[in-house]
This record gives sequence, C-alpha cells and structure tokens, in this order.
Amino acid sequence: MTNAETRQQAGEIFAQLAEAIETGSFGAGTTVALTTLGSELGVEELVRGAEMAVAQNPGLEVVLVGPRADTSLPIVESACEADSHKLIEKMLAEGKVDATVTLHYNFPLGVSTVGRVMTPARGKPMLLATTTGTTATDRVEAMVLNTIGGIAVAKAMGINNPRVGILNVEGARQVERILHTLNQQGYAINFTESVRKDGGCVLRGNDLLTGSADIVVCDTLTGNLLIKMFSAFTSGGTYETMGWGYGPGVGANFDKIINIISRASGAPVIANAIQYAASCSQGNLPKLAAAEYQAARKAGLDDLIKKATAKEAPTEISPPAKKPVTEDITGIDILELEDAVRSLWAKEIYAETGMGCAGPVIMIAPEDKENSMTILKEKGYL
Repeated sequence: MTNAETRQQAGEIFAQLAEAIETGSFGAGTTVALTTLGSELGVEELVRGAEMAVAQNPGLEVVLVGPRADTSLPIVESACEADSHKLIEKMLAEGKVDATVTLHYNFPLGVSTVGRVMTPARGKPMLLATTTGTTATDRVEAMVLNTIGGIAVAKAMGINNPRVGILNVEGARQVERILHTLNQQGYAINFTESVRKDGGCVLRGNDLLTGSADIVVCDTLTGNLLIKMFSAFTSGGTYETMGWGYGPGVGANFDKIINIISRASGAPVIANAIQYAASCSQGNLPKLAAAEYQAARKAGLDDLIKKATAKEAPTEISPPAKKPVTEDITGIDILELEDAVRSLWAKEIYAETGMGCAGPVIMIAPEDKENSMTILKEKGYL
C-alpha cells in the first residue's frame, strides 16, 4: 500500500469515527419492526420502548405494526396479532425491514431463541441458549444444538471466541461429552470454568449470577424460567425492567431475524430488544448460524447426536452382594445414572446411586473405585 493510499484509508477511518461520535451509529441505518399487540402492559408501553430505542440510537429506525398510537414513529396498522405476524414476515421477505421484535410468535421445530440478560453480581451481559421455542424434542440433542445457536448469536454480537458453559440440569454431562468430542473433531468451542472450587464447564447457580460464561447452555424451559427471573426480580415479577428479552430465533435453516419479548416486558427491555435485533442484523446472524451448524456437522454432529439419543431397553441385572459404599464417583449425568450403576453390577461391582451437592453420584466401596472408574469411562458414562 502506498503512502497516499494509507493516508486515504486513515482519512476514511477518521471520517467514520467522527460520524460515529456525532450520530452514535456506524454505517447505514437499520430498520426494525415492532408489533404492539399482546402485551399485558398495553400498546403504550411498547410504543414508549420503541421511542426509547430510537432516542438512544441515532440511525436506528423503528416501524410499529399494530393499532394507531400517539407517536411520531411510522405505523403499519393491524388489528390482531395473527395479522401483525403476517405483516412482519412480508416486510422481512420484501426487505422493507432488517429485523423484527414481537410477542407470541410460533417458531418451527428446530428453532429457538437465545436470550440476553444482565448478571447481577458483575454487571456483565450473558446469553441464555435457549429461552423459547423447540430446537429438538430430545433434551440432550436440543442442548447441543442450542450451544451452536448461542455461539452464532455471540459472534453476531461481536464476541468472536465466546466462553461456553453448560447449566447443571438433566442431560448436562451427556451434552458436555458431545461438545468436547465436537471440539476434538474440529468444531472449536471455548469452554469456560465455573467460579466454584471444583471448576469445569458444567455451571452452578453461582455462575449465573457472576456471569462466568458468555453463553449458558440450557434446555428451553429452564432458560425461559431464568430469563423471567433475571428480567423481573427487581419489580416483583409483573414488570420486566432488565435485559434484552428472549432474543432472536436461531436454527440451521432459519433465515429471518425475529426477536421475542414477553407480555410483561417493560419499555426498557423493549428498547434493548430492538437494539439486540438490530445488532443481530448488522452481524448477519442467519449467515453466521448456517455456517456454524455446517461446521459442527462437518465435525460429526449428526453421528454424535444419533448415538447419544439412541434408546435401548434397560437390561434386567440383579445387584451383587451388598457392602458398605463410602466413596463417590461424580460426573455422571442423572439421565444415565441408573444405567451406569447397572453396568457396574454386570461386572460384579456393588454400587448405589446418590446425590451430592454438585449433582448425582455413584456410591462405591473404596477398593472398587479405580476399577469402576475404568469401566464407566469405557462405557462412555465419564
């Protein structure tokens, strides 16, 4: 590059910076449609949230879809939620808007939303993958796919190497094994460490409060509960004051940016949700998501899920003679705990199930622990 070209490039960069400082935005404006029907707080609350978003982000345009309202924002009139959803889908398809924010939207199977909350202990944003919708009917499969969707959203938001943690719910250990295998086979995942002494990427409640991960992987029902708690705990539950809403729907073949808010979302959350949708558009979320799912499949995603979700009838095995069990083995998923114990019984090792402070455990005699660990690893339970 010549000196003249370098000076020209520098001049362009400084011009962009000057514009950003003056207007508060980079590049071309983004247009987001917001449907205003369906809230428990009334149309006026959603309109106020839209006006807040525009005031905070010069260059951001918001189009309201719903009944007439006292506002200077443009309105596409609609009298019911079903018609509003048809209108935003049409506006997205025709390129009239870049993204949308709505309520009560029915995503197809395979698509669920990645929410965003503010962690109270550190004041750090954190993604919850996922919060509404159904990625898959099997919990383990869904959580694995939720991880990929969460990574795509994080990258769309400018987090290029997000820290991933798995919430300690049923299926977490199976999900952990699949994700570690994917990582070893070429799909890069940056696993976080729990703030608790035992560490690891399987997270406890403390980690949710401290934001020890950029992405917390969970099943949708748990994610839905968590985002309600994070959003409304300061208000007694009837008015969501914090966070960015339930987030955009993400799936391997989903090419729209449709962000979801709750019926209890207040104007601050609505304003944030609009900004979140705009950021996902600027980050080209659908393209990123497609690339992430493709990369994971290249690393063996489909085979790993097929193996993990294959159901076999449990074999009837009688336990060996009972003896004192004073040692425990951790790291077994609760969904596999009974099968893991039976695998030890089949080798004439007496074992019992139990529950420790960090999750399910297998209780074993001290003299059997080393052999039991070897068997459980060979069987894929550890």
